[in-house]
Amino acid sequence: MNQNSLNNFKDLPQKTILSIDLKSFYASVECIDRGLDPFYTPLVVADKSRGDGTIILAVSPYLKTLNIPSRLRVFELPKIDNLIFATPRMQRYLEVSAEVVKIFMEFVSFEDIYVYSIDESFIDITNYPNLKNIGAYNIAKKIFLRIKEKLKLTVTIGIGENIFMAKACMDIESKHSKDFIAEWKYEDIPYKLWPVYPLSKMWGIGKRLEKKLNDIGIYKVGDIATCTPEYLKSKFGIIGEEIYNHSFGIDFADIHEKYTPKSHSLSVGQVLFEDYEFKNILFPIYEMAEELTIRLMNENVLAGGISLTCIYASRSEGFSETIIFGAPTDDEKEIKNALKSILIKKANKSFKIRTININAIKLTSNEYYQPDLFSNQIDDEKRKNLAQIIFKIKKTYGEEKITKLISAYEKSNFEKRHNEIGGHKK
Repeated sequence: MNQNSLNNFKDLPQKTILSIDLKSFYASVECIDRGLDPFYTPLVVADKSRGDGTIILAVSPYLKTLNIPSRLRVFELPKIDNLIFATPRMQRYLEVSAEVVKIFMEFVSFEDIYVYSIDESFIDITNYPNLKNIGAYNIAKKIFLRIKEKLKLTVTIGIGENIFMAKACMDIESKHSKDFIAEWKYEDIPYKLWPVYPLSKMWGIGKRLEKKLNDIGIYKVGDIATCTPEYLKSKFGIIGEEIYNHSFGIDFADIHEKYTPKSHSLSVGQVLFEDYEFKNILFPIYEMAEELTIRLMNENVLAGGISLTCIYASRSEGFSETIIFGAPTDDEKEIKNALKSILIKKANKSFKIRTININAIKLTSNEYYQPDLFSNQIDDEKRKNLAQIIFKIKKTYGEEKITKLISAYEKSNFEKRHNEIGGHKK
C-alpha cells in the first residue's frame, strides 16, 4: 500500500462511527452530584484515608486547565485553594454509565453500540434514518445535547469511517475543539494524523512500542506510512501490520462482531489496607485463592499453573514464583498449597508485604479434564462437590452470603474487599 491507496476509498470500510468519551467521568459525576460545575470546581477523586501515596483516579476539567495530570499521587498535588477530595464510588459510576447507554439506545439499537469501557463507547450510525440528510455531525450533536440535558455530563465525540478513525479523531482533535466534536474522513489522514508526534498520542501505540519505533528512526505517524507493511511486520509481528494500516486510517474491525476473547490467564490482585507481617500474610492470600477458584469454575477452566507475586512495603523489592501443576486443576486446596509453598520458599520473613498478585496460567477447558489416577478420587469428588455448592450460593445470593471461618479473623480483608468495586468503595 502507498499514498495512492488513499484515493481508493471504495475498497475500504466506509461506515459512520462515533467514538464517545465521558469527559473526566468520575470527577464530573462527583461534581454534578454535589451541584457543582466540573469546569469551575477544583475536585479530585481519591480516597485520602489511604494516605498520601494514594493514586488519584480522576481530576475535574477545571484542574486539567491548570495542567494537573489525570493520574498522580496525592502527595504530588500542588497546593490548590478549596480543593475537594471525593472518595471513589464505583457503584455510582456504573449506574451513571448505564444511564448513558440508555440514552444511546434512544438513537440506535443496542447491536450498534460497543461499550469499550465504563466511560467510553463506539456507536455505528451508518444505518441511522436520514443520515445523509441530517449529517453525522448533527446526529453527534443531538446525542451530546441529550446527555448534557439529562445527566449534565459533557462528552467528547469523534466521527470517523471506522472504529480506529473515530477514536483517533476523538483523541487528537475532538478533545481540543470548541464544541468537543470533530469528524475525519480518509482524505483527512495525511493532514490530521500523519503529523502526530509523539507516536504514543495515536491509539494503539504505548510508550514501549513508541521507543522501539523511535530506535529505528520513526517519530511521527507519517513515518510509519512511508514504511512497507512487510518491514514493520518483520520488526514487530502482527502489531507492525496493524499500525501500518492505522497510519492510513484503515481499520477492518466491526462493532457488530462482538466477542469475548478466551483469556490465557486469570488473575486477582490487591494493594493491602496495611503492611502485613509474614505471620499474617496467608490470610489475604488464601482469600484471594478462594476468589480465583470461583472464577475458574465460573469460566469452566482449569489452571495448569499458579504464580504468586508479592511487593514489600518499601515498594522497591519483592518476589515472584510460578508452580506448574502435575495436572490442570481448579481445586482450592491444591492452589492454596502451591501458593503457601511459594511464600515459604521466596519471602523474606523480616519484610512486611503490601501488594499481592496471584495468576492462574495455562488455562484449559474443564470439558477435557482427565482424573489423576494416583489421587484419592472419592475425596477429590467430595471437595469438588462442596466447592460447586459454595460457588452456586455465592453466584445466586452474593459473595458475602457464605464465607469461610478464615474470613472472621482480624487480619482478613474479606469484608473490606467485598464492599468495594475495582478496589474502591461501592
